Amino acid sequence: MNEIKLYENQQIRSVWDEEQEEWFFSVVDVIAVLTESENPRKYWSVLKTRLKKEGREPATICSQLRMSASDGKQRLTDAADMEGIFRIIQSVPSPKAEPFKMWLAQVGKERLDEIIDPELSIDRALQTYLQKGYTPEWINQRLQAIQVRKELTDSWQAHGVKAGQEYAILTNEITRAWSGMTTREYKNFKGLKKENLRDNMSTLELVLNMLAEATTTTLTQVHRPQGLAENRRMAKQGGSVAGNARREIEEKAGKPVITRQNAVDFAKLLTDIANDKK
Repeated sequence: MNEIKLYENQQIRSVWDEEQEEWFFSVVDVIAVLTESENPRKYWSVLKTRLKKEGREPATICSQLRMSASDGKQRLTDAADMEGIFRIIQSVPSPKAEPFKMWLAQVGKERLDEIIDPELSIDRALQTYLQKGYTPEWINQRLQAIQVRKELTDSWQAHGVKAGQEYAILTNEITRAWSGMTTREYKNFKGLKKENLRDNMSTLELVLNMLAEATTTTLTQVHRPQGLAENRRMAKQGGSVAGNARREIEEKAGKPVITRQNAVDFAKLLTDIANDKK
């Protein structure tokens, strides 16, 4: 699970390892926070050389994990768990070291709390979306969409669908049935690469996607399909219900439901609105 953590409004890329139950953090992002360096990559490169000379091999502290780069692509990035980050912090003179250690400890505690009480993860998601500038109305729909998606994948799992590629195939059928585009075509239409498509949907797009997925869940529970082929038919039928709704809305509104707007555009729109009110 990849996430963006915010420390004093600075982004720190992170990955949660389910097996180890550990957060892994981008070392370069941590260096950027601690040093405020204009070139944290170079700072980390110099620090790695110094650690090697001191007999502390960086490979024993961190490993390379795929994380989102600035261009949206997943690239191998030096990452370390909390213990590794603590060891790196010891080698970085910074007045932010102690506050950052406390923040890291809190992040770890929050994740363990979420495992015990899943509702906490919803509260955390709410705060993250608010920090990113989304409206409360959009966030409410997005959190509902997460729940609808979870119910759908639980239903698929109970009806013989394998997680991973088969989930992707069925999702593609649902998306095509309601939007007229495959998931990849939809993302291309919005100018997205690795970004989450749902995070870049308008409220109405989200609602129609939820309708498609919720209908598919209902049809799956009623007709009890087994395996990929039978569930594929349910996915097409569920998506078609939302597709019919989309076409009716477009006919009455006189404009397309699906827009090229993405999260960047939504954020700019919110900024413009805020500036207009000043």
